[in-house]
Amino acid sequence: MKKKIIVAIDGWSSCGKSTLARALAKQLGYIYVDSGAMYRAITLYFLREHIDWTNETLIPAALEDIELDFRPNENTGEIEIYLNDENVEYLIRDLIVAEKVSEIAAIKDVRAFAVEQQQKMGKKKGIVMDGRDIGTVVFPRAELKIFMTADNAVRVERRFKELVEKNPNISVEEVAENIQMRDYIDANREISPLRQAKDAIVLDNTNLTQDEQLKKALKLVKGAVVA
Repeated sequence: MKKKIIVAIDGWSSCGKSTLARALAKQLGYIYVDSGAMYRAITLYFLREHIDWTNETLIPAALEDIELDFRPNENTGEIEIYLNDENVEYLIRDLIVAEKVSEIAAIKDVRAFAVEQQQKMGKKKGIVMDGRDIGTVVFPRAELKIFMTADNAVRVERRFKELVEKNPNISVEEVAENIQMRDYIDANREISPLRQAKDAIVLDNTNLTQDEQLKKALKLVKGAVVA
């Protein structure tokens, strides 16, 4: 494919957006940008530095001290996020970060900071980016928009399997509560709420394997490139 496009993938938490976006970018030779990782890294910084994010006057100064970057892992080749030159790819997956990320991502200055960086990354196209507002706010003119969803019970099961490896003491009930809370905050926040773009194509992966959903997404990309 000579023509490069922007693929925007939005959807509910724990729907496998990052998994699909990463695999799709690899197949296409595109750059993968995990917007969720950006918000998680900001959240990690706020938690570490004890930033009172309920006091919005403190946010701009805190953001000035944050530098985010995506770099390939020398051993795996996977793209991982760095916070102020520190690889925090695994630290940002902790439940304590997951519990606060939707709240911090709803802050106007935080979103403006992240969106500006994301839009710069997309200027040359040839990227796959996933998040909550990629097709509606970050790249409203993206050539392909995919909105991912899945049955709630399936989402809880997937998220639990992911977290229990790192935290054997976590319960299914905690995971379910966390997902429910994140869904509510994402859909009801004042700034850039989670919405399905009018021209987005819905991909329900409740009963799909990772290979099956990748094949569907590749077909969608081919159609968007030809259009």
